Amino acid sequence: MAKEKVILAYSGGLDTSCILTWLKKEFDYDVIAVCCNAGQGDDFEAINKKALSTGASESIILDIREEFITDYIYPTLKSGAIYEDDYLLGTSMARPLMAKKLVEIAEEKGVYTICHGCTGKGNDQVRFESTIHALNPAIRIIAPWRSWHFHSREDLIDYAHQNNIPIAQSTKKIYSRDENIWHISHEGGELENPWNEHLPTIHVLSKTPEDAPDEPTYVTVSFEAGVPVAVDGVKMDPISLLTKLNELGAANGVGTIDIIENRLVGMKSRGVYETPGGTILYHAHRDLEKLILDRDTLAYKKIVSQKFAQLVYDGLWFTPLREAISAFVDVTQEFVTGDVKLKLYKGTAYPVASRSEYSLYNEEFATFSADEVYNQHDAEGFINLFSLPLKIRAIQRQAREGVPQSQKELGEKVLKGGDFVE
Repeated sequence: MAKEKVILAYSGGLDTSCILTWLKKEFDYDVIAVCCNAGQGDDFEAINKKALSTGASESIILDIREEFITDYIYPTLKSGAIYEDDYLLGTSMARPLMAKKLVEIAEEKGVYTICHGCTGKGNDQVRFESTIHALNPAIRIIAPWRSWHFHSREDLIDYAHQNNIPIAQSTKKIYSRDENIWHISHEGGELENPWNEHLPTIHVLSKTPEDAPDEPTYVTVSFEAGVPVAVDGVKMDPISLLTKLNELGAANGVGTIDIIENRLVGMKSRGVYETPGGTILYHAHRDLEKLILDRDTLAYKKIVSQKFAQLVYDGLWFTPLREAISAFVDVTQEFVTGDVKLKLYKGTAYPVASRSEYSLYNEEFATFSADEVYNQHDAEGFINLFSLPLKIRAIQRQAREGVPQSQKELGEKVLKGGDFVE
């Protein structure tokens, strides 16, 4: 009788390496390991060999980098979504795509059980499982961290040693990391005490600001309809563009944050995130929008951005609301085309120049010099109408509190449009 099959979301790291062995030893599953290449700096050939050597019946490596950028990163970038004003959603954006790929493989193989290595305290369990439920509710989910007898990664390290599972972690270097082409996150270890300053040695992608060059680097990013398409005038495909900006940002210490965030499951957590290229793109895109979008659209888009960020963080990518917000965002991005020049220096990335054929900035209107397109006298009527509610309120207050008759008459005269000169 054939063994029951299970699709395992596999990374080759501590958790999923132990899970693969655990599934086989405890339940005699036929495990199909699926690893998604989202741009993490891993040796995927080694991961493939490790999965097979530790008991997987099949190992599948999927390159999802370009789809991740175009279908998940770019819509989020265009929306301006930043979770709690800090987090650029690197892990959050990747999970729904990974879960979607797991469902596709499961359907292709005729397998109706998916296993993941997310902990019962984290957000990723929600992101994976919400996506699976949204795409195929018939699939059963196994989440070992919510059912097995292990309680910590120290327990898993012992289990790995007992079962001859090769791992890179040790009890002295036990950070939980997640990396893709957008960012790398670090959690655990000494970071769990928020009074501990994170050590410079934690950095994987970026230099610290102190070690960055003493001279600034300038870079120009070009956008078409809100999507980055070129760096320094050179057109690039999505992977090459983001890789180039990662290199520039990392060399200048750009994009590292150390934050306390509110997890979806109800607790606070502390993480260090390195997002060099993504930080450059966010600053550039926001600056270009300021040049092109009108005030009301910008203001309303900020409200929408906050909701978009929450939806992505909470794993609700495949929902009608997220899709509707993306449709709104796409309309706002129709004319967000142009170039932004940024100065990268000692951990900062700030725009210094921008241009667009769709710019709403007009030097003829904005100049303090003489011009023929703006009649400054017109401002008087605008101000009178704009401040009319304030005038009425003040006159009513004076009437209640009592004011000299002459002042009262003057106020009524002004309200009727008279001048101040008797």
